[in-house]
Amino acid sequence: DGWLFKKGLLDFAGGTVVHTTCGVAALVCALVLGKRAGFPNAAMMPHNMTMTAMGAGMLWVGWFGFNAGSALASNGNAGMAMLVTHTAAAAGATAWMAIEWLKFGKPSVLGIVTGMVAGLGTITPASGFVGPMGAVAIGLTAGVVCFFATQFMKRTLKVDDSLDVFPVHGVGGFTGLLLTAVFSA
Repeated sequence: DGWLFKKGLLDFAGGTVVHTTCGVAALVCALVLGKRAGFPNAAMMPHNMTMTAMGAGMLWVGWFGFNAGSALASNGNAGMAMLVTHTAAAAGATAWMAIEWLKFGKPSVLGIVTGMVAGLGTITPASGFVGPMGAVAIGLTAGVVCFFATQFMKRTLKVDDSLDVFPVHGVGGFTGLLLTAVFSA
């Protein structure tokens, strides 16, 4: 019964409230805290890619509860939310991997899991309103848009958002909010 809902906003699982606002908060934190020593000249990969990939897998599974649980029932709507969540995550990972492959000559595990998170965050507002093909389109868009947002933040603006929260969650959540209107069934 909120102001945006009354204006017609469709947001099934909180992409506006959770992802967009947290992305903006992360941007503010990154600007206030400043850059890490060595940024942007030194490559700053996670110290343990095995743990990163394992954590991403747990996040992917946990996201089903986040999106499908927003149906507040165990029904077809929850099942479809689960399916489109899975589909968008896979499409986001695939798109990010393809861009890295074309741009850098090889994909990275970090890029694949970041694309997966981009797909998850971007499908969140639409997860109860779109079908599988809409989820593929949203996931592919998420991988592309969030990849270039990350590159722009790090390389052009030189903002040290160490976990890429703004370009992945903030930009992804807002992109998902807009694409919900386009692909809503």
